[in-house]
Amino acid sequence: MGFAEILGGLRERAERLLTEPSPLSAVLGRLEESTGVRRKILALGAVSLTGLYLVYGYGASLLCNLIGFVYPAYYSVKAIESENKEDDTKWLTYWVVYGVFSLGEFFSDIFLYWFPFYYAFKCLFLLWCMAPVAWNGSQVIYNRVVRPLFLRHEAAVDGMMNDLSGKAMSAAEAMTREVLCTLVKNQSLLTPPSAQMGRDPQKSLPSPADPQPDPRTDTPPERPPFLG
Repeated sequence: MGFAEILGGLRERAERLLTEPSPLSAVLGRLEESTGVRRKILALGAVSLTGLYLVYGYGASLLCNLIGFVYPAYYSVKAIESENKEDDTKWLTYWVVYGVFSLGEFFSDIFLYWFPFYYAFKCLFLLWCMAPVAWNGSQVIYNRVVRPLFLRHEAAVDGMMNDLSGKAMSAAEAMTREVLCTLVKNQSLLTPPSAQMGRDPQKSLPSPADPQPDPRTDTPPERPPFLG
């Protein structure tokens, strides 16, 4: 496939993206009706302004992350709701590559942040990864980098994950047991002894077996005679 054919395919897909029913085409259609400018020119102007803002604007990191997240998230939801499973694999591949890239960026951002065109190139890279072509970046990176590394270390990673999950469960059980023991001890310390005695029926109520005096039958004790 020659370079001209690649450009022609990209142009055809871009025109289809601007004309097929979607939120983007609806917005461009309203702007075209209100301004009289063709939607191709509007899209080209928006892309140019976005590129300039990524180079010179404030908050270029947020805009770049939105570009790499909003469009794939929208079509990922559509892929989940559709009956075709090929698009599910496509967007799962994108999110795997996006996660690997974000992890690498976390450690290298402190150095790449000072690069003048960093966010512009990052945006182009993300657009390449989500491009609707067979040779997009997510497919290339996954098949050539991520998948070979995963297959090579799959057994070791599975063993490590099982070991970590077992240790996490043991730690959670031990912590739960310790919390319960602490609550029981605190409850016994906060309860006063008088309240504990008041709840004892044997100490608060008389026993029915004890004899009770009867004022009708009992006689008062006799007094000794007076000898004076």
